[in-house]
Amino acid sequence: MDFSLGHLWSQMGLFAKLVVITMGLMSLASLLVMFERIVVFMRSSGESVRFAEKMAKVLAGGDVNAAVGAGLNKDVGHLGRTINAGLNAFKTAPAANKDVAVESVARALERQAAREVQSFKRGLGVLATVGSTAPFVGLLGTTMGIVNSFQQMANSGSGGLGTVSAGIAEALITTAFGLLVAIPAVMAFNFLQGWVDARSVDLSESSNEFLDVVTKHFAK
Repeated sequence: MDFSLGHLWSQMGLFAKLVVITMGLMSLASLLVMFERIVVFMRSSGESVRFAEKMAKVLAGGDVNAAVGAGLNKDVGHLGRTINAGLNAFKTAPAANKDVAVESVARALERQAAREVQSFKRGLGVLATVGSTAPFVGLLGTTMGIVNSFQQMANSGSGGLGTVSAGIAEALITTAFGLLVAIPAVMAFNFLQGWVDARSVDLSESSNEFLDVVTKHFAK
């Protein structure tokens, strides 16, 4: 009996082939999301680090007005976009009312930070879906492979291993394929979700630090 992948594919039923093709598409989608998110995260992290270094120098003296006119608006990463939202709110806030101005800046920082976190999560649902459903799709193929094995056994009138071996091999391959698709997707999701959670904390801390600078500015 030939158990090569090519022979097993030729022996598979239509349903099992559809299961394998479906899992192949799921694997491709998860890989595309994985690499796209990694590229986006790395670029945003690099831009944010550079923005933080430049903005730290500008705000070293506590002059928020200098930061408003610094012109740090391009390629600033998630951190830069969040702080710039606060700077824009500071620029339009009523300078005569400290409480209103600080509250306006705080809300702007919070809104933009939430947008950045939500933007980072884009596509992670695909990884979660693939990781959670691929084993069940493989199990579906396994079930149909076993059903085919029993059908072959009934048609042949015998219960020898040779009669059902192709169906069993088909069933095991779909199970293994489902696990091969799910495992990288789950690992990628956990890694990327952890990165997003860490950046969420960074944005919160940076926003609070900037808000402290704004508060001190109005206290002068």
